[in-house]
Amino acid sequence: MLRKILLTCLVVFIAIVLILGGIGAGWWVLSQKPVAQDQISAISYKLEVPSGTGIRTVAAQLESENIIRSQLVFYLLARKENLQLKAGVYELQSSLALAEIFEILESGRQEHLVVSIPEGLTLSKVAILLEDKDVVSAQDFMAAAKNPVLLAEYHVPANSFEGYLFPDTYYFIPGMKAEAVLRILVDTFYKKITGIDGLANLSSQELFDVVRLASIVEREYQVASEAPLIASVFKNRLDRNIGLYSCATVVYVITEIEGRPHPEIVTNKDLKLDSPYNTYKWAGLPPGPISNPGLVALSAAANPPETPYFYFRVTNAGDGSHHFSEGFEEHVEVGQLYTKRAAGN
Repeated sequence: MLRKILLTCLVVFIAIVLILGGIGAGWWVLSQKPVAQDQISAISYKLEVPSGTGIRTVAAQLESENIIRSQLVFYLLARKENLQLKAGVYELQSSLALAEIFEILESGRQEHLVVSIPEGLTLSKVAILLEDKDVVSAQDFMAAAKNPVLLAEYHVPANSFEGYLFPDTYYFIPGMKAEAVLRILVDTFYKKITGIDGLANLSSQELFDVVRLASIVEREYQVASEAPLIASVFKNRLDRNIGLYSCATVVYVITEIEGRPHPEIVTNKDLKLDSPYNTYKWAGLPPGPISNPGLVALSAAANPPETPYFYFRVTNAGDGSHHFSEGFEEHVEVGQLYTKRAAGN
């Protein structure tokens, strides 16, 4: 009788173990599956992993945000797979399997902030753009761009990196320091200009002169094929010590130095503004660049063709193309003809 009772108890115990084992195995398998079965129902979470963060901390965060089913399973599997966490910011979705999450956290494929910087922006406008894109505060970036130690390191003979922030599409990592962001833009500038004829073996001052000229060309041309011609006009004027007479430099005085809104038109009063950046009042290049030029303007400034032109004027408001003149009389006649056409006469 006792043997029968013991046998029955053993059978029940085995059955319970099997049931619990089955439940446990099912739970283990289920806990490794994604919380969401498709992208439509998935939620996203920006996981920040500071240097030194442990796997338990990450597992707890992901479970609390409903990105994974079980922090325990996450932790045990992570230890089994010898997961090597890399510091950074990661965009994770609840539709990812644990293996996929491990791969992301170990590969270092961080979330990036994509920022496209167009040609012709000023330093302050670049700083505002970076702040709008949550890369870095404008104030911090401006401070880095005026850091005399960094300027000396890059041999820039100016009080800021205006002109040396190359226009391009960048992929920044959230939380970057202003200096690191600045270095990326400036390093890109120096890398890109290696492909421009005429810029090899220039001294820092000679390069600065090219950048100053290019920054004006950048703000004056709209049709790329005309950029070299515009550069040739300015070079001819520089060679004759004639004022560049660039409205773009006057606009720079108004917006960047005086802090006023961009004018709809440049008036005669504006042309008399007392600033060394006003090329209507002072001959030669301005003290510094007035924008951050791209490859077209830099190439044009580095290699201006020989032309007889000393003047240019917009003659097509649609595409911004210009007429180039050798003499002032022709320049005036073209302006009068353009005015009549614009008025419908």
